[in-house]
Formats: sequence, C-alpha cells, structure tokens
Amino acid sequence: MIRTQITDTLNIGDGQPLTLIGGPCVIESEDFTLKMAESIAKVVDRLGINYIFKSSFDKANRTSIDSFRGQAIDKGLKILQRVKDEFGLPVLTDIHESSQAAPVAEVVDVLQIPAFLCRQTDLLVAAAKTGRAINVKKGQFLAPWDMKNVVKKLEAAGAKNLLLTERGTSFGYNALVVDFRGLPQMRQLGYPVVFDATHSVQMPGGQGNKSGGQREYAPVLARAAAAVGIDALFMEIHEDPASALSDGPNMIPLAQLEEVLRPILRVREAVNETAIPVLV
Repeated sequence: MIRTQITDTLNIGDGQPLTLIGGPCVIESEDFTLKMAESIAKVVDRLGINYIFKSSFDKANRTSIDSFRGQAIDKGLKILQRVKDEFGLPVLTDIHESSQAAPVAEVVDVLQIPAFLCRQTDLLVAAAKTGRAINVKKGQFLAPWDMKNVVKKLEAAGAKNLLLTERGTSFGYNALVVDFRGLPQMRQLGYPVVFDATHSVQMPGGQGNKSGGQREYAPVLARAAAAVGIDALFMEIHEDPASALSDGPNMIPLAQLEEVLRPILRVREAVNETAIPVLV
C-alpha cells in the first residue's frame, strides 16, 4: 500500500479519496487568507474530498526584486495557525532555508520543498528532521526517475511521509510541458503522487518582470493527470486572479472551482473502477 499520513485523520494514497491541496499562492493579508480558506473548504465539503489549505508566507523566488513576497515568518505562521484553529484544516506552506524548517513545522502539517530547491541537501535534511510530512516538487530540470535521489536524501534523514509533485518540465524559454509518464514513474519510488495543475501552465518570466500563465489549460491537464492516476491535486486558487499579488495568470478563480473539480473527480472515479492492463 502506498500511503502517506498527513494528520491523525488524513492519509493520502491507495484507497483514499482525492485530496485537494489548494489556496492563494501567497498570504496577501490575514482577512483574505481566512476568507479563502473558509470558501474553498465549503466547496470541497460539498464534493466529499479531502483538503489541505496551501499558501506561502514568503515567495523567495519571485522574478523581480520589486515583486510582493508575502509576510514575515512570524506573521505568516500566525495566520496559518488561525486557519487551522478556526476551520480545522491541515495546512501546507513552502520553506526556502534550512533555518525555517523547525519553526514552520511547529504550525504546519506539511512542509513543501519548492521545485528549484529539490536538490538542496541541507534543506531536505532539515525538513526531514522535523518529522512532518513533506511535499517535494520535482524540479523543472529533473527527469522523474532522478527524484529517487531526492527521496533517498529524505529517507536517510528520517522522513517517512512524503508526497512527490509533478509541476511541469522546462521546454525552451518561458514554457513548461508535462510528460504524464512521470506520474507513474515517480509513484514507483513508493510514495503518493500529486499533480500541480496551475504551476504546470505557468510561463516562467513570460511577462518580462513577472511570470505569465495559461490558466485555461489547468483543468485540461488536471483531467489528464486524473486519467493517468494521482493521489492528490495541487491548485492555487484566488477570488480574483487578475488582482492577485503573485501568480495570478495561473490561478483558478474561486467562483469556478467546483465546476473545475467535478469532472476531474468523475475521471478519477472511472479510472479507479477500470484496471489498467500491464503490458509486457
């Protein structure tokens, strides 16, 4: 059985409902973050799927030095704690430096390793030593099978509950492409796989001083990933993507979230009922 424990009541993997990992790209403000968490939770509750709230307290890899980065770590963690306390939701956020792992792990349920940092040994080891579940995004520059070395580093440092996320591979300049073979290839490493539908349609640096994106293709890719087989779906979601302070061109509009998710769930249900033949 491939299964990762997030909390005492939430597992991701074989035999479990699809889990949505979602929320605004960055913590824009306390009130907005709480509003988004509550609104998304109502949608997933209607759909009967599990949910992990995601938002970054800091975006350390913005294209421009002038771009909005988020909140100071103390303020960001305070806001994420309120999400947990007021709505009973598990939470996920990024860490970018080894020193952030321990204090962030005191609040969040899942530490996320950004794609560009997935080979940073000290960061991986620090995350593993917290004992928290860890979601690692496959670097845009890595083959899926190269994630075995990332997994080995984490396991060597004591990590047991891992998620491996596909978020597209660099394809020339300012473009990403998804090779769906990577999902079963990463799952063969022994951990549940996640498909990041919104970062997979990102156009890194595509607008000169910020990244662009093609959100209209995110639902299409998410359905394809569900057909291949995924354990969780990652989506960044915003009430008004056009006014978002980070990654607006990629994000799913909150008002359309249920409309986007329903066919994905139908695809996943159909796939789970049909055995995939093993070719030799």
